[in-house]
Amino acid sequence: EQYLESVKASIRAVAGPTFNPASPKQIAELLFDKLKLPVITRTKSGPSTDAAVLETLRHQHELPDLLLQHRMLSKLIGTYLEKLPGYINPATGRIHTNFKQTGTETGRLSSDSPNLQNIPKKTDLGREIRAGFIAGPGKLFLAADYSQIELRVLAHLCDDPTLAHAFHGGADIHRFVAAQVNHCDEASVTPVQRNAAKAINFGIIYGQTAFGLSQQLGIGRAEAQTFIDGYFARFSSVKAYIAGVIAEATARGYAQTMAGRRRYIPQLASGNRNERLQGERIALNSTIQGSAADLIKRAMLRCDSMLPDGARLVLQIHDELLVEAQEDVAPKAVLALRDAMIGAWKLDVALVANARIGRTWLEVS
Repeated sequence: EQYLESVKASIRAVAGPTFNPASPKQIAELLFDKLKLPVITRTKSGPSTDAAVLETLRHQHELPDLLLQHRMLSKLIGTYLEKLPGYINPATGRIHTNFKQTGTETGRLSSDSPNLQNIPKKTDLGREIRAGFIAGPGKLFLAADYSQIELRVLAHLCDDPTLAHAFHGGADIHRFVAAQVNHCDEASVTPVQRNAAKAINFGIIYGQTAFGLSQQLGIGRAEAQTFIDGYFARFSSVKAYIAGVIAEATARGYAQTMAGRRRYIPQLASGNRNERLQGERIALNSTIQGSAADLIKRAMLRCDSMLPDGARLVLQIHDELLVEAQEDVAPKAVLALRDAMIGAWKLDVALVANARIGRTWLEVS
C-alpha cells in the first residue's frame, strides 16, 4: 500500500493533484489530448487505454509505465491481499479452488472461487503473493513445469528438423532462432534480435501479425514484417504446417488436438474476412495449445499412480504441477513428479520438466 501511494504521488506530479489514475476517461484525455501521444486503438467510447496500449506507449513517456504500475498494485491489493484470506476454509485452514474441465475453449483447465491459476508470477512484487501459500506441518511443496511446452508441441507437429535439432541440443531456442533468421552465429545475436525471435516464437501460435509484433517490440511495422518473413523463410516447414492446419480445419469445420479432441470453428465458413481470419487463428491456437493441455492432463493422471504415499497433487497451473509431500518422501516424490511429466507423451522433441522443492509456493516458483 505504501508503494501504491508512492506511485500515485509520481502520477499526480505529472498529471496534477485531482487526476484519478483509475479513470479511463481522464487517462485518455491526459495521454492523447494533453500529452499528444498517438492513439493506438479505438473502442466505441473513444481511444483505448488498456494494458496493451499502455505497454506500447511506455517507450514514449513515463506516465504510461506509472499507470501500469498503479494497475498492477491495485490488482495485487484488491484481488489477492484483501480477498484471498476470505476463501480459507475454517475446518481445513486451506483454500479450495474449483476446477472446470470445460472452462476454456482450447481445453485448458480453468479455476475459480478463487482462481488460483492467475496468482502472479512474472513480477517480483506479484510473486511475493505466493509466499503466503505454505505447505502443511512436516510437509514440503514440490513443483515442476514444462519448458516451452507449446514450442515443443509445434516442433513435433510441424516436423521441422532444424527446430528439433535445437531442442535436442538444449539450445536457447530464442537465441537459436534469432541466429537462424539473421544469418549470424548465436554469440552475435543482439538483445533486440533475441526479443524479436522470442515474440515470434510465442506469437506464431496465436497468429502474430507484423502490426502486433511492432506494437509489442516498439519497432516499425516494416521491420517487424522483415523479422516474420525471415522466420518463415528459415523455418519453411512451420509455415507449411500452419497453412495445412488452416486448410484442414476449413475443410472439416473443426480443429483437432494430438489426442483427437475437436473444436468446431464456425468463423472459418464466414463470409466476413475478419471473422475468417479470426477462425484461422483459433484453429492454430486450438491445435497447439489444446495439445499441450491434453499432454499435461496425461501427466496429472500419471501422477496419480506414480507419486509415492504421502505425496499428492494439489494444484495445476496450465504447464505446471504443484504437489504437497511429507518431508521424508519429498526427494522420491519430486523425481516421480518429473518422470510423470516428461513421460506423458512421446514427442519427436524431448519434453523437459524443471522440478523444485520448497516450504512455500514462492520457493518453488
